Amino acid sequence: MLKLYNYPKSSTSYRVRIALNYKNIAYEKIHINLLNGEQLSAAYAQINSAKGLPTLQLENGEYLVQSLAILEYLEEFYPTPAILPQNTQARAYVRAVANMIACDMHPLNNLRVLKYLQNDLQQPQKIIEDQWRPHWLHLGFSALEQFIKHSDFYSGTYCCGDQVSLADMCLVPQVYSAKRFNLDLSAYPCITKICNQLNTLEAFVLAAMEIQA
Repeated sequence: MLKLYNYPKSSTSYRVRIALNYKNIAYEKIHINLLNGEQLSAAYAQINSAKGLPTLQLENGEYLVQSLAILEYLEEFYPTPAILPQNTQARAYVRAVANMIACDMHPLNNLRVLKYLQNDLQQPQKIIEDQWRPHWLHLGFSALEQFIKHSDFYSGTYCCGDQVSLADMCLVPQVYSAKRFNLDLSAYPCITKICNQLNTLEAFVLAAMEIQA
């Protein structure tokens, strides 16, 4: 059985949980507590040298790291149901949405970045919460809203037509995290609509942060 090293409140772990659920792949969850610094231990560094989450251990004992790489692996090894469209341009669009979240938005509010701001650069927690976090989230969501809304592939249901995709699996955790920090998302009706629809699907419900054991 696959083993997923993850943490309930890790949005990158959340992405992979959704994909595993959606593809109906059995897996065991191994929790690594980010707040307690378990990801920094020497034992975990032997598994993932970047000391990040998630890590997926395959049945042959090998480890995969980086959530987008893991999602691509799952798509190739477990192709049904698909999370990438058949159309080449649509696939590029889906990957673009995923990367706008994973590369442009998520890293700026990653726990280790926020800790560096507070502990090493001596930035007050209030500045981080009231200025840093909302600035980058709003910048990212504004770009994402326009990109999705004006895409030929957006039909009003999910990010790409009426089929759940890798893009959706990145979007829901990012929005979920923003809501945890009380970010006003009223300026992003397209994103909000997509997430509301996705969060009725079993794969997304079962992957949600608050129900992880």
